[in-house]
Amino acid sequence: MDVGIINGIITAVLLVAFIGGSIWAFSAKRKKDFDAASRLPLEDDNPDKD
Repeated sequence: MDVGIINGIITAVLLVAFIGGSIWAFSAKRKKDFDAASRLPLEDDNPDKD
């Protein structure tokens, strides 16, 4: 196998992985989990301590 063919295969695999990750991240069924994670920095660590 030529180095160019191996580089092309690696590029194609990484492109498919990137597209799959993008679809996973922006899917509607993950929205609730990501909305909860986005609110974590705003939540109080010790709500009882006043």
